[in-house]
Amino acid sequence: MRTSKTNKAIGAGAAAALLATPLALGAAAPAQAAGISGVTSCAAPGGKQEAGAVIGALVGGLIGNKVGGSKPAAETVLGAAAGAAAGSAIGCKMQHTAHEKASGYGYAPSTYTRGGYRLSSQIAPASYHRLGDTFVATRSVNLRSAPSTGSARVGSLRAGERFQAMAQVRGSDWVLVGQGGVGVGYVHRAYAEPADHRYAARY
Repeated sequence: MRTSKTNKAIGAGAAAALLATPLALGAAAPAQAAGISGVTSCAAPGGKQEAGAVIGALVGGLIGNKVGGSKPAAETVLGAAAGAAAGSAIGCKMQHTAHEKASGYGYAPSTYTRGGYRLSSQIAPASYHRLGDTFVATRSVNLRSAPSTGSARVGSLRAGERFQAMAQVRGSDWVLVGQGGVGVGYVHRAYAEPADHRYAARY
């Protein structure tokens, strides 16, 4: 009999948590004010944030229902809201990590120095003319391992993304893209321009 009652209690708690999940997802949005990302506001692409929020809401709701005492319904909703916010933040972090690994941007395994520049081991060196400016990608474009369209893809830039233009390859229109002072790839000037030029063009 005790097992039957326990199973019924767990079943009731699960049902309450499931019913509380939509309310919790709505309540998780104000968590942005506390520095926690909203359920659908992650800057990185993917579905891990939403999945994390749902799983967090279910787990939090079950815990809230279990410890709810005389007000299990209210504690279920509160627990689900807290779980959704936590799951959302964790999922967003996972999306950022997955996106950075997929693009290769910022994940150079090692570096070397050539001509006064630190370069990712994934890219080939070239003869450079120093720029040291901030550029912006005019469209989504691949980063290349060498200053040619036939070279390997080592990352990407999104349309409108600002980046460090470390240098221009001498005798060409290719720019060395930098991150944290390390050259991580090349992009053609046809797909990028100085950020201040774009700003000035609006006036």
